[in-house]
Amino acid sequence: MKELPADFIKQAKLLFENTYNEFANSICNDKITSIRINDKTNQAIDLEKVKWCNNGYYLSNRPNFTLDPFLHAGAYYVQEASSMFLEQFLTQYVATDAIVLDMCAAPGGKSSMLSQHLKNGLLVSNEFVKSRASILIENLTKWGNDNCVVTNNAPIAFEKYRAFFDAVLVDAPCSGEGMFRKDDTAITEWSLQNVQQCAARQQDILKSAWKTLKTDGILIYSTCTYNRQENEENVEWLLNTYDAELLTVETRSEWGITPTEGGYHFYPHKAKGEGLFMTAIRKLDDDSPSKIKMAPTQNGVGKPSLECLQNAQYYVTVLYRNLWYAIPKNKEIFIKQLLQNLNVIYFGILIYERKGKDFIPQAALALSKQLNRECYPSVTLSLEDSLRFLRSETICIDAPKGFCAVTYQGIPLGWVKNLGNRCNNLYPNSWRIRMAINAQEIPQPFLVKKK
Repeated sequence: MKELPADFIKQAKLLFENTYNEFANSICNDKITSIRINDKTNQAIDLEKVKWCNNGYYLSNRPNFTLDPFLHAGAYYVQEASSMFLEQFLTQYVATDAIVLDMCAAPGGKSSMLSQHLKNGLLVSNEFVKSRASILIENLTKWGNDNCVVTNNAPIAFEKYRAFFDAVLVDAPCSGEGMFRKDDTAITEWSLQNVQQCAARQQDILKSAWKTLKTDGILIYSTCTYNRQENEENVEWLLNTYDAELLTVETRSEWGITPTEGGYHFYPHKAKGEGLFMTAIRKLDDDSPSKIKMAPTQNGVGKPSLECLQNAQYYVTVLYRNLWYAIPKNKEIFIKQLLQNLNVIYFGILIYERKGKDFIPQAALALSKQLNRECYPSVTLSLEDSLRFLRSETICIDAPKGFCAVTYQGIPLGWVKNLGNRCNNLYPNSWRIRMAINAQEIPQPFLVKKK
């Protein structure tokens, strides 16, 4: 039995009443591992489904994900099952052409789901902590959609974008009670004082998020906590402070989700997932949008061709901080408005870096769902060579000289430049696998290519 803080036990006994012992025992149960499959993959899936998410699956045990090329290629994302409940809110309330802000986005699980939902929309994924923002870029790049803008700003910076967004997700920093089963550190760091501080910080974030919403826009609020102070009481504060409407979503009894007057709870002794609270609120305030200028962009010499992309006619190139990006033409105005006032650190598809006379293809291009496979030669790697590539080691390939995409079971991993007698590995150094690999201990990936 895990040793829980006395104040937490007192709080939980009031919350769970007759089911406290079941709850406490559930925290000591084995951790649950779940993944969400990317629509870029063509792999066979014979796994237990997550009931509230079409692409979510449970694994019977936790493999060594680091040694699975499919993970690095963005074929799936390791995401806690309860968090996938976001799909229900998106399906019922957020249009696929919406402009959406994920205010506290790292490491990127919910953002990758949002980007997949927004087929004709735009997602702004923000992370205030710089190191976490880098992880966010990596995960969204590997997911491969072209509709994301990543920013590194404090929430208050978005207040300049009044009535700009159709929906805002605030997956708020919280006291982490729902992570007690997965993370013992969450237990040792928990305190009533931290709960109070988190609740106050959450309200500050919500104030900024609310200003960015259009009239009739949707605020989705979530935490990984059980207590009312960070959940129902913050919802009540919102409803009392603003002209707002609490929304409901359809659920099924067999999911084990617990509805309350403020939203929906996942309790580990009732639902197959970790602790989570999620709710949705519609903004009824009559708000006028800010007038936002468009940032000027750099003029580059020798603009690259877009033949590297499928449907190239739908894209334009933008030179930003000496890198060439491709963005959807119908989102150009919105992206240039965001560039005007925010610290934008990634957007669209990073396609090339110019070095001398060469355009060096970037990892994001290889991982993009829009990559034109006919533009460059490609080589299929074995499992062992794929792991060598992902460690940024030298590999030998049989291919024409020049830039070449390397793939694993049909899914691109990145680029090499074939010099004939050897290859320059172009995999981003910050992404590389750093653990030692024993060839005899490499597991076979649990996803297999469909025949």
